[in-house]
Amino acid sequence: MPTKYTYLLINLGSVLIPFLFSFHPRLQFYKKWRYFLGGNMVVSSLFILWDMYYTHLGVWGFNPTYLTGYYVMNLPIEEIMFFICIPFASIYSYHCFRIFFPSPNLPYRQITGILIWILIIIGGIHYDKLYTSVSFIGLAFFLLLVVFIYKGDWIASFYLAFAFLLIPFFIVNGILTGTGLEHPIVWYDNNENLGIRMLTIPVEDTFYGMLLLMGNVAIYERLQISRKIEEVTLN
Repeated sequence: MPTKYTYLLINLGSVLIPFLFSFHPRLQFYKKWRYFLGGNMVVSSLFILWDMYYTHLGVWGFNPTYLTGYYVMNLPIEEIMFFICIPFASIYSYHCFRIFFPSPNLPYRQITGILIWILIIIGGIHYDKLYTSVSFIGLAFFLLLVVFIYKGDWIASFYLAFAFLLIPFFIVNGILTGTGLEHPIVWYDNNENLGIRMLTIPVEDTFYGMLLLMGNVAIYERLQISRKIEEVTLN
């Protein structure tokens, strides 16, 4: 298999099992696809613009050895697919956790409060590192909105699902950042991050990924609530 398909195969491999099991009679995730797509179109658009800007600045970049060679502006088509495939697989997992663990007993407000302070302090101290400061403070701001202003009661289920998702996260991001490969598919300028790696993965990727997925879940949940209100009104 030519190496130029590596990133493409990572995307397709991530989405294959969730796609097939979407039709499982107990899960029926395919009925939720419209809510996922509604949220993903908004969130992925914002992240793609962010990605294009940071690629332009050289905060990160892509190794053409592992790419098919098709680009949208300065982003490889595989990177665009990443913002659809990974959230799809992750929202599928979140959907499963909502079915099997509908009301997890987690002190999510306390967890969120501590997390917000940690993110603000680290992001503020390292304000001159673009990847660190923007992803940390951006996530802290979004957590504040979701948990303490909009009272999103789904956040406990999200935390539980995200803890599980760290397993595939380490596999996928590990390969993308060079684990098992001669060179990384995605490289980073360490002047713009803390320089702390979990094996080959920058620690910022965890919080960047949490912000990406939480944004998708927030709109996914909001669209479902709006649909239920419409149904009640019509009845």
